[in-house]
Amino acid sequence: MNILVILVPVSLVLGGIWLGGFIWALKGDQFEDLEGDAQRILFDEADQPPEDTREG
Repeated sequence: MNILVILVPVSLVLGGIWLGGFIWALKGDQFEDLEGDAQRILFDEADQPPEDTREG
């Protein structure tokens, strides 16, 4: 039972650190563009000409 005196506060501190990091990531817009990385991985940037030489 003495181990609970150590484990409960440690788990609460770790949970608080996790929650703080999650809120920090939300406020830092880490989850705004979920599709962008999925699209960028499919297309190689070297295949596209630079912006100033594109026709159109």
